[in-house]
Amino acid sequence: MPSPCDPQYAPVGDVGTALLMVDSRLKAVHDGSAEEDPRQRQLIDQFTASMSPEEADDVLDGACTLVYLYARWLTAAYEDHGKDVVEYVVPDLVATMRQMPRSIRPEAIPTMAGMVIAAAGGLGPGLWRKQYGYWTESEMTPLEVTAFLLAERINHLTDDRQFATRLISNALSSAAQD
Repeated sequence: MPSPCDPQYAPVGDVGTALLMVDSRLKAVHDGSAEEDPRQRQLIDQFTASMSPEEADDVLDGACTLVYLYARWLTAAYEDHGKDVVEYVVPDLVATMRQMPRSIRPEAIPTMAGMVIAAAGGLGPGLWRKQYGYWTESEMTPLEVTAFLLAERINHLTDDRQFATRLISNALSSAAQD
């Protein structure tokens, strides 16, 4: 009997916009500008303010899709080496988030860890989260950070700063061709 959290029931969302946000953050960090550019923040704020609630939900679903795809890729990569992704990725994710108290409230960390564990186990993270209620505003930044940290982990493992972005871009291109 399939789970109601099975990814086949999850909306894909606006993966392109979610990927753009994560890729932008990855580039900023690697360009040595880890501190957020106030102009970039203003542009992002204006962009998100211009979205309808449905469009915002689509980007939220897109971010969950990224978390799912990244977690599944990491699961396969770690299993290929006889390792458990939950054992190796989640503790680092939690530790990194704990070092970001201005951006990530401590109560959001277990939700993000649970979402990654759900995704690594094959459950749709958006549907998994929604069974506990709708996303809160205080979870939006942690969700973006989670997608960023998973992408950064993939890039580190592959020794390629663009691998995670290409992984999703190629998947989107393949889906568009089908």
